[in-house]
Amino acid sequence: MSGLSLPTLPKNQDIDLAPSEEKLKERSLDVWRSHNGPTFVSSIRKDEPIVTRRELWSYYLYYNGDNGVGPLGFSMTLFQSLAFAAGFDPVKGPGSSCSAADASGQCVLPWAGGTKAVSSVVLIANGISFAVMTLIFTTIGSAADYGTFGRWLLLVVTCICWAAQFAEMSLTVPSRWPLAMALYMIGFITYGATLVFYAALFPRLARNTLHARTLRGKYEAGEITREEYEVEESLEKNRISNISTTHSNIGYIATLCLNLSILLPLQANPKVNNYTLVLTNAYWVVTGIWWCPPLPKGEYYITIGWKQIWAASKQYKKLPYTFIYLFAFFLLADGLNTTGTLVSICQNDKFSFSFLQNTYLGLAQAITSTMSTLGFWYFQRYFKITTKKMFIVTNVFTMLIPFWGMLGIWTSKIGKNLYDVRAYNVVFGLFQAPYYAFSQTMMAELTPPGFDNMFFGLFGLSNRASSMIGPNVIQAIIDKSGSNWTGFPFLFAMCFCASMVIWFCIDIEKGRRDAVAWADGIRKKADSSDNTSYQT
Repeated sequence: MSGLSLPTLPKNQDIDLAPSEEKLKERSLDVWRSHNGPTFVSSIRKDEPIVTRRELWSYYLYYNGDNGVGPLGFSMTLFQSLAFAAGFDPVKGPGSSCSAADASGQCVLPWAGGTKAVSSVVLIANGISFAVMTLIFTTIGSAADYGTFGRWLLLVVTCICWAAQFAEMSLTVPSRWPLAMALYMIGFITYGATLVFYAALFPRLARNTLHARTLRGKYEAGEITREEYEVEESLEKNRISNISTTHSNIGYIATLCLNLSILLPLQANPKVNNYTLVLTNAYWVVTGIWWCPPLPKGEYYITIGWKQIWAASKQYKKLPYTFIYLFAFFLLADGLNTTGTLVSICQNDKFSFSFLQNTYLGLAQAITSTMSTLGFWYFQRYFKITTKKMFIVTNVFTMLIPFWGMLGIWTSKIGKNLYDVRAYNVVFGLFQAPYYAFSQTMMAELTPPGFDNMFFGLFGLSNRASSMIGPNVIQAIIDKSGSNWTGFPFLFAMCFCASMVIWFCIDIEKGRRDAVAWADGIRKKADSSDNTSYQT
């Protein structure tokens, strides 16, 4: 695909004392070097090509398949169902069944010389997965700004996720729950990584569409004011973000409808869940294969990520709003991600781990997600509402989810009924999908141009890899109380506090200008360094 290849990581070479003028013009990377080597690298090329229609559609199609039905939904359901079948009722002791008519409602597994509730085991798996994601994003996340490494990395984690999903065909008996846990974690980790490295490509695409480049040309020619340019550029970012989110939801609907072709006629087959996972994964392979990068030559990337993150973290005084957003979103995403996991655990308990029932609920969520994402986008475009205001509206309703679950502690009329589960999926669809789209656009607004993977790696750490606090605290609360519902108050408090910080402490317009000024300063230092080397 045209325009997809990025430059490679700079290697230690002898300095060319007389570089040609043409070579300087074609320099692809702006690197600010210190005495200890490269500190910052910008992925902006001198002449970035305009994004083609084919490239943009391959980007949309990848997200269409990478919709989370398999690694985020069905894999966890299969893992939890096998663990539940392998567990026993702690009231009646080993050998008892957790699904017996007279069961106490608790279910535990042998764990580290003792026992652990099945819900806690699922939360531990999530906590470990998020910790591994943190390691991935901090170690090699910002290295993706070098060369084709970002797209190559996306291909690798995608293939690993596909392999883990296909391997779940072997999960057919309860005794294999440890393998189910391992495959779920591998799939969940790599799925989270695909979302982060996919999202990091978004700023480059958004700034190089034909419309975005035309706007930039008008601004540089003095035909439009800076304020007009910033408003229109922000709307262009929101357009691509919302369209890609819509494609993810369309893929979610298509995948679930395909699954019904297996779940309905084969619902009595003991392997129907495994067949469904294979079909779900195959759909992603078909839609995702078009976004394939050319492989780079072998290079050393392991340490550059930590160096750049350390260097970036020291810039918090120059980019205050960017780092406040990253910190607050870390807590908000932790609360919401853990809430989603806890709701899924309760939902699986309610429907006895039924893929068919989860498919029906998923369809309700996906259809409302598609409608709401498009609706929010058209509303924003028509009235030219800022990204932050749209984010706040969606954020209010997402906070109500853990609050609603919290009410289930004191009454059985709220949070524990069939209509509650249905209402959750509808509310989630109506507000959570646009919430993800607007949160991504806010990060793009606050990201220094050309340093996309470095800062989106930090955003991935704040978003997909953030849930290290929530799962560990919640599993301890559940172990002590014996009730899944007691975890919601902590999650609501976490979401509420983080939301207040984002609402009242972040100025997007000033943060955007700080980010642009910072990036320009880095590139000017790089140019100055190159000129000095040339003169020497």
